[in-house]
Amino acid sequence: MKTAIFTFALATIAAAAPAPLVARAPPNVPTTSAAKSQLAGLTVAAQGPQTGYSRDLFPHWITQSGSCNTREVVLKRDGTNVVQDSSSCAATSGTWKSPYDGATWTAASDVDIDHMVPLSNAWKSGASSWTTARRQAFANDLTNPQLLAVTDSVNQAKGDKGPEDWKPPLTSYYCTYAKMWVNVKSVYSLTITSAEKSALTSMLNTC
Repeated sequence: MKTAIFTFALATIAAAAPAPLVARAPPNVPTTSAAKSQLAGLTVAAQGPQTGYSRDLFPHWITQSGSCNTREVVLKRDGTNVVQDSSSCAATSGTWKSPYDGATWTAASDVDIDHMVPLSNAWKSGASSWTTARRQAFANDLTNPQLLAVTDSVNQAKGDKGPEDWKPPLTSYYCTYAKMWVNVKSVYSLTITSAEKSALTSMLNTC
């Protein structure tokens, strides 16, 4: 009888335990085969110059709806139980799991919204010739896997580096990271360097 009660108690505790927090995936991450096809279709070229680049040329965190800008929309999308201020739309509470390093955060101030393909990288691989409207669409893209909530310090370590120079701390995320990077470059017809292509090929081979 005691064994039965103990077993029931353990089952009750297990049922009541919260499910482990899982990092939310950005939209439209391609399959591995699709990403490999997209990679094969990208133009390989040396990066252009940084000359003339400014983040201001990529108007970002624009208003999406009401008082909610792009950053707040992504924080809501990628977080769990996110509560937003009714007037400013700022996230006042919630939980975020960073897919790059697996860290969990409960303060929005500890989370950055990363541009999968950094604005500077885009500038040097084709965006310097775009219109401001196209650069704005790129910097606020909620349709493709270009924006995701990650640990702020990890995002800062990434900076504007490509996958040949920086990869997520979690090797288990290499596959997804490469698929997203390739997809964004393909959607926007941006070029890649030979070193970048080699790194992406290796990362896709971990899928």
